[in-house]
Amino acid sequence: MTVQTFTLNNGVEMPALGLGVFQTPHDETKAAVTAALELGYRHIDTAAAYGNEREVGEAIRCSEVPRDEVFIETKIWISDYGYDETLHGFDKSAAKLGVEQIDLLILHQALPSDFERTLAAYRALEKLLAEGKVRAIGVSNFMVEHLTALLDTAFVVPAVNQLEIHPYFQQRAVLDFGDKHGILNQAWSPIGGITFYPGYGEGRKSVLEDAAVTGIAQAHGKSPAQVLLRWGLQHGRSVIPKSTRRERIAENIDVFDFELTVEELTTLDALDTGRRGGPEPEAVTLAAYGRAIPEA
Repeated sequence: MTVQTFTLNNGVEMPALGLGVFQTPHDETKAAVTAALELGYRHIDTAAAYGNEREVGEAIRCSEVPRDEVFIETKIWISDYGYDETLHGFDKSAAKLGVEQIDLLILHQALPSDFERTLAAYRALEKLLAEGKVRAIGVSNFMVEHLTALLDTAFVVPAVNQLEIHPYFQQRAVLDFGDKHGILNQAWSPIGGITFYPGYGEGRKSVLEDAAVTGIAQAHGKSPAQVLLRWGLQHGRSVIPKSTRRERIAENIDVFDFELTVEELTTLDALDTGRRGGPEPEAVTLAAYGRAIPEA
């Protein structure tokens, strides 16, 4: 199976589709990553705040896939923002993963209530990049105002901005800003899993159950999830689906043998509700979301 790749703004090549391990329990993470690598995945996305970097690293080391063929992406949590704190955050993540170099290291959230701390954290990422300890750097859940403020002081344009993106929540202003500045937009929850989380909203409905999505899936002989992943890929976005079930992991990477028509893309584009599933960016504060990231 040939998996599409994207070339980041610093020339590094990254597989377009990866396995996410958000909320994957410790005892299921290694099996999920092992299955993914066996099925052809070469991009694994984790985070310090997920608490499963160690298991991700174990699965990669135990696999038959050479380390240099696996693209590892992880994230620094807001509790480790600040220049020295973020440098130490890298040390903790690298030790848990069991690697000397991380392929893509990103800041997990903007911290609007202490943006100077966010900027200091990004300066640390730039140092790690200059030293070759990471191959690319980026951000996650940064809105236009956060990206604008960052670019005012940054020496390195982020390679990636990982965002909540699915047909029900498309964040077009942020996507357009990323496209304009050479920042690759990367989708977390690309199959809309967050749309059927408890508390998503009144009358919540999974985008996987939307008649427009299921109709397109039937037309191609594919699943709704595969259609949503294809939608993201054809719009030039990286996608990070999450599953712990081998059959779903296999299904999610089987999206490179069909294409959606212009009309089908337009139909999916029209589903945007503007309803965010993740936390509001301004609500992300150390008081509300800060928690210590354990040492390696």
